[in-house]
Amino acid sequence: MDFLIVLAALCFLMFVAYRGYSVILFAPVAALGAVLFTDPTLVAPMFTGLFMDKMVGFVKLYFPVFLLGAIFGKVIELSGFSKSIVASVIKVVGAERAMLSIVLVCAILTYGGVSLFVVVFAVYPFAAEMFKQGGIPKRLIPGTIALGAFTFTMDALPGTPQIQNIIPTTFFKTDTWAAPWLGLIGGIFILICGMTYLQWQRRKAAAAGEGYGTDLVNEPAPFEDEKLPHPLIALLPLVLVGVMNKVFTVGIPVLYGKSHSFAPAVIGKAAPVVQEISKIAAIWAVEGALLVGILTVFAFAWKNVFAKFAEGSKAAIAGSLLAAMNTASEYGFGAVIAALPGFLVVANALGSIPNPLINEAITVTSLAGITGSASGGMSIALAAMADTFIANAQAAGIPLEVFHRVAAMASGGMDTLPHNGAVITLLAVTGLTHRVAYKDIFAVTIIKTVAVFVVIAAYYMFGIV
Repeated sequence: MDFLIVLAALCFLMFVAYRGYSVILFAPVAALGAVLFTDPTLVAPMFTGLFMDKMVGFVKLYFPVFLLGAIFGKVIELSGFSKSIVASVIKVVGAERAMLSIVLVCAILTYGGVSLFVVVFAVYPFAAEMFKQGGIPKRLIPGTIALGAFTFTMDALPGTPQIQNIIPTTFFKTDTWAAPWLGLIGGIFILICGMTYLQWQRRKAAAAGEGYGTDLVNEPAPFEDEKLPHPLIALLPLVLVGVMNKVFTVGIPVLYGKSHSFAPAVIGKAAPVVQEISKIAAIWAVEGALLVGILTVFAFAWKNVFAKFAEGSKAAIAGSLLAAMNTASEYGFGAVIAALPGFLVVANALGSIPNPLINEAITVTSLAGITGSASGGMSIALAAMADTFIANAQAAGIPLEVFHRVAAMASGGMDTLPHNGAVITLLAVTGLTHRVAYKDIFAVTIIKTVAVFVVIAAYYMFGIV
């Protein structure tokens, strides 16, 4: 019975997310509903003592990353840098290679720190124009954007500043560059297999005489040539985010040591505030790198950015608040579910998988799929089982860097099920439906999931990290 209560809560949350209801509202409803059917006297204590505590804790740690990432993406857009990057990649790769061009543009933007939600809006007009000129079905645009923005640059490539690569740092005391060779192997596998699949679909459509399509909605205005910033200047902020992320990752522990404390300047006696640097160094590094990127954009394009920054920053802040609160609500939901007796059944079932890396991969990708969120599912899994994963790593002699990379990549596996927020946004922006275009997104999802096990196999076969 306890297991069925947990399963019902998970299914309910997945259902309401699929139907488009707010996770911020229904995550506590689902969690406290499960508590109600388990022990009604614990509803209020669980809400204030566990759900809100974990939710606020997540916001305290990660909201600045969401906020700075959204602001960075917005100033990249307002400055015209994103258009310059798109135009330059198309010129280098060739308009006839529309799919590869769009994938590379998405990859450059997301690896440079631009939120994948921003990338969808920025790249879609160019993708539509290129696919139309190439006679490629519009229904393949979501799968193409998903491959470039939702996969290898989100969680596989070392150093990516996306939140999915940051969350494991606080649990495993690693940094965003953890297991670089395994990340590269996984990223290359996803890119090659994903492009092979998309080109196969393009050839099938061409053989069947299928063109771009007719009677379509949300068609963007045709792209018009305009004076764009030099591509090297446009790329500079993205490069600096990556470089400074590495510099700060190395430099912060050297500067502050293992811990740092300070006494608040208040009247009376106040206990010193102590910061354990190993837990927050990676977060500070990403925040500092994004600040450098934002300032660089202002330095080179301040006129264009300032003209629209007031309204643009409001939209970016609203988006970052929504994304952070959605994930934080799922984090609180996971903490409550993990405290219920029914979760022990799930944990024991997952714990029965003997291999520690496969255990972690299946646990994280399963919860990411259920919640429809890579960051939310991974947060639930690591909050509940990080200590177990660490103990397994020590017992098996596996570096925690490997557990970091496997957790990050697994979170970006089955997360893109139909109720995923990024998927819903992508289809809405492109004016397509699940029935028409989701098949290709799901194919990319399968490739991502398989890539995790390719990385695990590479570690065991060659011992590389």
